[in-house]
Amino acid sequence: MAKLGRELRAKGVDVIDLSLGEPDFNTPAHIKEAAIKAIHDNWTHYTPVAGFPDLREAICTKFKRDNGLEFKPENIVVSTGAKQSLANAVLALVDEGDEVIIPTPFWVTYSELVKIAKGKVVLIPGTREQGFKITAEQLESAISPRTKMLMFSSPCNPSGAVYSKEELESFATVLKKYPGIYILSDEIYEYINFVGTHETIAQFDKLRERVIIVNGLSKGFAMTGWRLGYIAADASIAKACEKVQGQFTSGANSITQKAAVTALTSDLRPTLEMVTEFSRRRTRVLELVKTIPGMNSSTPEGAFYIFPDVREYFGKTNGSIAIGNAGDFCMYLLNEAHVSSVMGDAFGEPTCVRFSFANSMENIEEGFNRIKAALAKLS
Repeated sequence: MAKLGRELRAKGVDVIDLSLGEPDFNTPAHIKEAAIKAIHDNWTHYTPVAGFPDLREAICTKFKRDNGLEFKPENIVVSTGAKQSLANAVLALVDEGDEVIIPTPFWVTYSELVKIAKGKVVLIPGTREQGFKITAEQLESAISPRTKMLMFSSPCNPSGAVYSKEELESFATVLKKYPGIYILSDEIYEYINFVGTHETIAQFDKLRERVIIVNGLSKGFAMTGWRLGYIAADASIAKACEKVQGQFTSGANSITQKAAVTALTSDLRPTLEMVTEFSRRRTRVLELVKTIPGMNSSTPEGAFYIFPDVREYFGKTNGSIAIGNAGDFCMYLLNEAHVSSVMGDAFGEPTCVRFSFANSMENIEEGFNRIKAALAKLS
């Protein structure tokens, strides 16, 4: 959808992009200055596969400060983005025929990584009625002798769902009974949380050696183009991930790593200011959606998306244009309203559509006004 939007924009069409999962803020100045200093200091050579020692120490400091978790540098592997961190873990742990449980909706890459590893994807529906979250009972019912991993995100892309400490503890109670199952916890949206303190499933000691936390700098520090992610895991898992990465890309970008030390150890005020603005936009987006008949959205508790159910528009038409599914819905909005979005099929929820509010308030207002006008033409 982003590509199609760019193609229309290249033709002179004014397209409002509500599809991309990228903060519209620039990287804070103090982080950019650290990168410039790293260049002048000639940090321009190959890096250790697992990351510079000072960055791995900084990541350990971040986990202690923000999450109350104790890690050592041997538990940390730095990668070229959180996506590579996820790939390392899946390729290191999942063998052919192993089952990986993924709650829906989910970030599309999860299932594709499992397929690359020749594993089997087992989806558990987290419905809108359940706040797009699964229960411990659902989790246990999906476990089989072939289950190797549970893979999920909180806050969630695309739904914005956030698991509470109590909900995660209920998962931990179930997983304690199955010591062969690893837990891959994607926490890339950690700081973009509108309901309170971030909770991680790694806080429960009975699971600690089996949890792989994935995080990075893209969302919380507006550093998408810098490409830096990392894992925290048991040393044996970290070593396996380091081996996998060593055959793909080796170490992450040297300048990015030096900037990341500053990002992780400096004042979080720029991040918190960004989250305050996201919260303001979330409030306005929900107000705008409520004025559009047939677009039913839950309230996201984190991340910067809304994920409304749009099935009430399926079967409607505007002249020769018919809306048969979420894909048709998104294409209609792109071509009629010139607003880009993402169909829910990609995330395991075919009746939903993802809209990002990582855009200016002006564009959000105009975008949803266009959407409302375009949908009013359907009958």
